[in-house]
Amino acid sequence: MPFANPYPLIFEDRTANPLNTDFDEVYERMYFHASRVPGTMKTRLYEMNHRASRDRLPPQRVLIELEFRPDESLGTITFVWPPRPPNPRVIPMSQYLRKMSFFGPSTTRKFIAGDGREYRWGHRVVAGQEWSCTSADDILVAHYDLKPPDVRTYGITSGNNLTIYQSFSYLSSEIIASFLIMRQILQYRL
Repeated sequence: MPFANPYPLIFEDRTANPLNTDFDEVYERMYFHASRVPGTMKTRLYEMNHRASRDRLPPQRVLIELEFRPDESLGTITFVWPPRPPNPRVIPMSQYLRKMSFFGPSTTRKFIAGDGREYRWGHRVVAGQEWSCTSADDILVAHYDLKPPDVRTYGITSGNNLTIYQSFSYLSSEIIASFLIMRQILQYRL
């Protein structure tokens, strides 16, 4: 019987810049790169073959593309990989990440993931977590933590981490993409 890894995925957010960063899993299980396509309003999330701090190789494939409007407001999210009918699947971000209530804060939103289940992002809704993602039945799925101000960073890393719990690891790319949109919502007060 294969051993199931019980440890959560802990991704180092290399730059903390949602338009150009790497999410490198500290135990070297997964790697993603997010970057703005030069001259466009598109931010692509790529699957990478290895850690960003190693020799820079081209991304393995585009998984998800986020296209914002010229004023940086919400545009569309396109699921490129894996191919599913219709391919690619394009959804307006405002329909994909919906506010929890009409008068509620813009930084608390829900989305239906590729597994058909509802998930919720919230900004500073849990003590000690900058961002938290929970399932509809209030199970913690992921959280983003800022580097404590008294902790020194080494090399080229922000010290911020995105933790995705093991039972939701199959949603890693979608959790990261939705998280990038949530950061855009906060930054531009959308």
